[in-house]
Amino acid sequence: MADNPEDDLALLQVSTRRSPPVFAKFSPRPARLNADVTALGFPLHGLLGGLNVTRGVVSGLSGIGGNRSVVQISAEVQPGNSGGPLLDMQGAVVGVVVAKLDALVVAKLSGDVPQNVNFAVRGELAKTFLSRNMVDFDIQMSSNLIQSSDLAETASTYTVLIECAP
Repeated sequence: MADNPEDDLALLQVSTRRSPPVFAKFSPRPARLNADVTALGFPLHGLLGGLNVTRGVVSGLSGIGGNRSVVQISAEVQPGNSGGPLLDMQGAVVGVVVAKLDALVVAKLSGDVPQNVNFAVRGELAKTFLSRNMVDFDIQMSSNLIQSSDLAETASTYTVLIECAP
């Protein structure tokens, strides 16, 4: 449907059995440094089964080389988490999981193995991408904290596995 390779975002159209479909809501504010976050996705699909949820914090407000289109997160991610939501403690999207630092490359360059250096595209960029492609989205207006198990249960209703077939 649409893509933005620079920010590693793509817009897909999928069919759903849910009526009406359930959508995530975005945070009205950008992710803040040291804010608690939850990453969801389907890491190492085929090896691990089902939805995976990890928690961490926003550990940096930029990525490699000062890239301001992403935030650094400590929530563990693996291949297969990409495209999954990064949620704040109100259950609102503050980012889209995009990558993890290649620990082997960094270890060869620095002699040290980095730990939990992962990245998410800023939620503001995802909202702009959707707006440019005329896709409506909702903003989470509630400031109520959600229990982590409830957050995972709710997010499981709109986090789905997308697999590309050859």
